[in-house]
Amino acid sequence: MQLFSHDDKASALGRTPLFRNLTRAELVELAKVTEDMEVEEGRVLAREGDIGQEFFVIVEGEVSVTKDGVEIRRLVPGDFFGEIALIWDSPRRTATVTAATPVRFFVLTRQSFRSLIVHHPDIEAKVLEAVEERVRTTETA
Repeated sequence: MQLFSHDDKASALGRTPLFRNLTRAELVELAKVTEDMEVEEGRVLAREGDIGQEFFVIVEGEVSVTKDGVEIRRLVPGDFFGEIALIWDSPRRTATVTAATPVRFFVLTRQSFRSLIVHHPDIEAKVLEAVEERVRTTETA
């Protein structure tokens, strides 16, 4: 079920630090391999300690992020989570994310991302460059 246009998803992906170096055409290619979803309030999207396999971008609604059972923040439309799951194998989720309201979002799975970069190695190079920039910035902060 397609809830969002590829153009809207490409714009949302372009706002994330992980994909900011991609061209518009590359963002559209990435958007094409995402899955649109909607869930009711109370649905757990990611559980602390589980192995992550997906990257989520929230389009409508709100999610609660908890660590050790305590809410640490709320994410709203335009926010995202799970990007590390696309890059590193077997990353453990650092928090639980639960729908605080009905939520509409799209998901990029690690498998879809990996399949895409096999055919578009330039996308992989740009994503890794963004990761390196983020690590350097974090280390100097």
